[in-house]
Amino acid sequence: MTRLEQVTAKALERVNHDRYLLSKAVGKRAEELNAGAMPLVDMDIKQHKATDIAIHEIAEGKLKVELES
Repeated sequence: MTRLEQVTAKALERVNHDRYLLSKAVGKRAEELNAGAMPLVDMDIKQHKATDIAIHEIAEGKLKVELES
């Protein structure tokens, strides 16, 4: 498995290095995962934290993150 620091750096690139936007997106997605949403990456919600799964999803481009208008 890739180190979380590397995954976070990749996820930051996907959101134009906007740490606030990344943290909001990870939090929102983690809530969805905890409420029963299926992960978009091959990670088990029972073995990994929802926030880690959300960061992986963003880093791999499985989720598109945009600012709300």
